[in-house]
Amino acid sequence: MEQFKLGEMEQRLADLIWGHEPLSSGELVKLCEGAFDWKRTTTYTMLKRLCERNIFANENGTVVALMSKEEFQAARGEQFINDNFEGSLPQFLAAFSRRKKLGEKEILELKRLIDEYEEGDND
Repeated sequence: MEQFKLGEMEQRLADLIWGHEPLSSGELVKLCEGAFDWKRTTTYTMLKRLCERNIFANENGTVVALMSKEEFQAARGEQFINDNFEGSLPQFLAAFSRRKKLGEKEILELKRLIDEYEEGDND
């Protein structure tokens, strides 16, 4: 099981938790019943999977995020690049740009990100 690879329903549950956390596990059961038509046991099974991946924790009946949605997305992207492009962001960008032409706005955004990264290295 890959830590940052979620199935469709795991992702939907994670999004639900991020949108409402912190929340009691009882509140989560009610939200999942309304949103997904899940029984209590299904909610707890799915929550346990996300907790085992250290994305969320159920601390004394309160569900909290161990990482923000943005941190999770960054980690998932990093894992994807590591698994598929030998950890090389330039290899990923080269492969991506072969199939999809980058627009001027996207190029400027990438340049801005690189400039910010370089400025951070000089501090």
